[in-house]
Amino acid sequence: MKLTVVGCSGSFPSAESACSSYLVEADGFRLLLDMGNGALGELQRHIGLYDLDAVFLSHLHADHCIDMCGYFVARYYRHEGGRAGPIPVYGPEGTEQRLTTAYADTPSPTSMSEVFDFHTLKSGSFDIGPFSVRTERVAHPVEAYGIRLEQAGRTLTYSGDTGVCEPLHELADGSDLFLCEASFTYGKEDVPDLHLNGREAGAAARRANAGRLVLTHIPPWTDGSQNLADARAVYDGPAELAVPGAVYQV
Repeated sequence: MKLTVVGCSGSFPSAESACSSYLVEADGFRLLLDMGNGALGELQRHIGLYDLDAVFLSHLHADHCIDMCGYFVARYYRHEGGRAGPIPVYGPEGTEQRLTTAYADTPSPTSMSEVFDFHTLKSGSFDIGPFSVRTERVAHPVEAYGIRLEQAGRTLTYSGDTGVCEPLHELADGSDLFLCEASFTYGKEDVPDLHLNGREAGAAARRANAGRLVLTHIPPWTDGSQNLADARAVYDGPAELAVPGAVYQV
């Protein structure tokens, strides 16, 4: 598997990064995990607009899904070759309605489904292209899912947005790469079932015996270097901050 960080800022884009979006490729198949604010523009640095094979939306907060409205325009109103065919979009219940409401002026109430083949996420196991997928609902104020991808004996886990919870540990167990949010600062913010801090992300990676930890979804007002130091204080494996354009071979 090849992982490319398209955007990694939390809550809103920073001067350096779009919001959450991660491109995972294997066997010629291209899966995008989230498409937050600014991600559609950044994605075009890495692949063409019509080269995606599927999209996974961990939850329906704008910093994880709102650029799907722009992607709707690109696929629905494509000038060359006519309307793009529907690609699978995996999201929580109500994803189509949420995107249609956000766009506000689609030609019809079902226009989104003409270019997006919506699949409702639940906790469970299924396949997306060459990936064996497991999703679990994690701890966040809205319905949100973490995802575990396995392919050719390698494993990548993406936390989505979550507080400390058992399903996250189950997803991350034995992962070769653990892409984990670390929005909060240890000792400063403590809101249950919302986000992790760097120390909690590190502890989750240690418990999972993850091969590598990549911290992401760090808001512009949070000191990422402090979160990384806090993670490294409890996790002995390789740990780093996600940066736009970073590529990992999993």
